[in-house]
Amino acid sequence: MIRMSVNRILPLLLLLVLFVSCSRKYKIEGSSSVTSLDGKMLFLKTLQDGQWVAIDSAEVVHGLFKMKGKVDSVMMVTLYMGDEGIMPLVLEDGKIEVSISNTQLTAKGTLLNNQLYEFIDKRNELEVKIEELDRKEARMVLEGVRLEDVHDELMKEGEALAKEMSDYVKGFITDNYENVLGPNVFMMVCSTLPYPIMTPQIEDIMRTAPQTFKQNPLVKDFLSKAKENMRLIEEHKRMEQNAASEASQQ
Repeated sequence: MIRMSVNRILPLLLLLVLFVSCSRKYKIEGSSSVTSLDGKMLFLKTLQDGQWVAIDSAEVVHGLFKMKGKVDSVMMVTLYMGDEGIMPLVLEDGKIEVSISNTQLTAKGTLLNNQLYEFIDKRNELEVKIEELDRKEARMVLEGVRLEDVHDELMKEGEALAKEMSDYVKGFITDNYENVLGPNVFMMVCSTLPYPIMTPQIEDIMRTAPQTFKQNPLVKDFLSKAKENMRLIEEHKRMEQNAASEASQQ
């Protein structure tokens, strides 16, 4: 029987851990049909301490660009041209195929990028359906449908689509609590708000969120600001109610 002492095994295990932790090699192969990008520099930037920091770059030549490198851990980045953010990407082990056109942005080839752009496509699809309701209203009115019936039908459809969107976004975030997609998609959703605030959807997401998610720096900062804003809103409401009460007693 072949035996190996613990003293010999441990160094091998340490080497294996070191090798695995340093072996995340990304390779980006991009194509663009947008002629104005030719000759331009594209940058991969990540948010560090509130600042966008470039970690890689490439020039677009005849509609093609390539980047490759190593990362210590999986990270979310944004593809930039100058100061303009183009699209999000997940830097992870493997080849990432990026496609840029005037109508669509896609990244595929690795697990998390596939998941991210499936989510983006589905969300865009639902947003188009919601926007279509306005055009449907105009068509129904032109066809002579009673306004009351138009509003009733569109209200039901709108509520159903809004619920489908909310459930889909929540499901995606909760399914990805423990990886970079969860916190970053959460922040993408929060960025559509006029200012940080605790909406029912956000409260629902946070209700089951693990501590690792809540302690993410971006999420933690948003929640802190949102809760402070909620406190200020409640305080403002109380002041208005007190003023109204005093006015009614005079």
